[in-house]
Amino acid sequence: MRKTIPVLAGFVAALLLRSQPPITPRATFTHEIAPILRQNCVSCHRPGGSGPFPLVSYDDARKHARQIAAVTGRRFMPPWLPEPGYGDFEGTRRLTDAQIKAIADWVNAGAPEGGPPEGGQYETPGLPPVADDWQLGPPDLVLDAAQPFALPADGPDVFRNFVFSPDLRAPRYVRAVEIRAGGKRLVHHANLIVDRMNSARKLEKIPGAGFAGMDLDIQYSVFDPPGHFLFWKPGSAPYVEPDGFAWRLQPGNDLVLNAHLQPSGKPELIQPSIGLYFTDKAPTQFPVLIQLEHDGAIDIPAGVRDFPISDDFRLPMDVDVLAVYPHAHYLGKLLEGYATLPNGKRQWLIRIPDWDSNWQAVFRYRQPIFLPAGTVVSMRYHYDNSTANPRNPNQPPKRVKAGNNATDEMGHLWLQVLARRSSENDKRDRRRELEEAVMEHRVQKYPDDFAGYLDLGELKLSRLDLQGAVSALETAVRVDPKQSQGHNILGAALTRTGRGQEAIQQFETALLLDSGNVNARYNLVFALVKSGQIGAAAGHMEQVVAAFPKDAGLHNLWGELLSQEGKYPEAIAQFDQALALDPKLDDARSNRASALSRQNSN
Repeated sequence: MRKTIPVLAGFVAALLLRSQPPITPRATFTHEIAPILRQNCVSCHRPGGSGPFPLVSYDDARKHARQIAAVTGRRFMPPWLPEPGYGDFEGTRRLTDAQIKAIADWVNAGAPEGGPPEGGQYETPGLPPVADDWQLGPPDLVLDAAQPFALPADGPDVFRNFVFSPDLRAPRYVRAVEIRAGGKRLVHHANLIVDRMNSARKLEKIPGAGFAGMDLDIQYSVFDPPGHFLFWKPGSAPYVEPDGFAWRLQPGNDLVLNAHLQPSGKPELIQPSIGLYFTDKAPTQFPVLIQLEHDGAIDIPAGVRDFPISDDFRLPMDVDVLAVYPHAHYLGKLLEGYATLPNGKRQWLIRIPDWDSNWQAVFRYRQPIFLPAGTVVSMRYHYDNSTANPRNPNQPPKRVKAGNNATDEMGHLWLQVLARRSSENDKRDRRRELEEAVMEHRVQKYPDDFAGYLDLGELKLSRLDLQGAVSALETAVRVDPKQSQGHNILGAALTRTGRGQEAIQQFETALLLDSGNVNARYNLVFALVKSGQIGAAAGHMEQVVAAFPKDAGLHNLWGELLSQEGKYPEAIAQFDQALALDPKLDDARSNRASALSRQNSN
């Protein structure tokens, strides 16, 4: 009996142990919570960051423990709009269910600190520098806003545009941009736009003072369409373009910083800076930004809880989608972007079930999404203009239409795409072909869109579709006959098709509408020369040179016209001016010698 008692006792003890519920280790700050905060929160919630309080140390987190549990439990924080399973994005800041539960358990257990991690005291390694440091190191070029903007103490959000004019002597390739907003808690986010045609300057009432506006329509050349998202928000690391994707910045180009500002309760001065990082590697990949939108359909009655708009665009070629940027204002609710492949399968690009414009961003895919030619890209946006929408800026709700003010609405889905090449030897730049398809789609939606037909005509002209260009441009001037540039570009297309007299009429009409349209006057010079009207051409050339007095080539051309008229002293004076501006201009030197010889022979 004595031998059996220990065995039975051990057996009973084992049964008793098995009957107890498993012991779950308590979540502690050091081992469970700190890694979650470090990965998802402290880029903003740290000293000098944009968050309202730091979450770097245990004491920081303990003070706000219940608040952390509440906002993570509602998935309000960390802010991440895309729904999982509808796009695989870089830098996803969405907590797992297990992480949310760990935070709740930690708070319910009294927010214990736990023992120190291996290696001693807890630290937050790898945080990007703050205060006066640039995250990527000293930039190659720093640009400061010409004037500060006075942000009022209170009132609605403000959207302000700052124009920067880099002083470049030669083209540079930009691999990264870092923005120092001049107040991290005042600037919610910002977009940087390359303005190659200096169109933004014209919107400044005082040079350097900037101008208001939420969404910009910056002019660009059809030969160099926008191809990069240059987006910044507090807490985000600067995006470094992969090899081959740097973008070109030319002498004379402007940069426009479109900034979303939020009053802090006291008057503030905002004077942002931009740091540019260059590379010697010329770009070999040329993405393009294409836009789906249907602002023309936005007219939302007060009280409507579900107002849908849509747009669908068929791709004319194989592309890889690199990134997506959805955009709406305060009434946006459900935002969807997807592609229907030629075989009928749906490929999701993004789905945001609860849009909040405060957390808009560019979302870059971990791997490019391939879409073959014939794929239909779709945008489906839904708006809530009722009292049930907590972000509705109008209480009671009122009718809202599309517009550039924050309290207006918009519906845009931007995609960064890269056209696929058929082989390694395929060197075609297919951006204009893709842009032309986008613009064809636009004028189908908006048959009275002057700008759409003008852009379409320029694209067709650049691709040598002369008859197509003339047709589109004739429609443009019919839609709005008072736009000088429409007549100018139509004249250029008519010149290319051999319809010289009609072209001259278009250029003259352009100048009647806008005598300062130097491009139209320059085009008129060549049309007059081609028709044998040298004297009239020389008269207009004088005004072109007056607009660009430091252009050696223009002085040389004026000299050629004067020489053809037999006005040799005047011609020689222009050739001398050209050579003073550019001593290496051999054409001017040769033309001067010829004019001098003719003058002496007379």
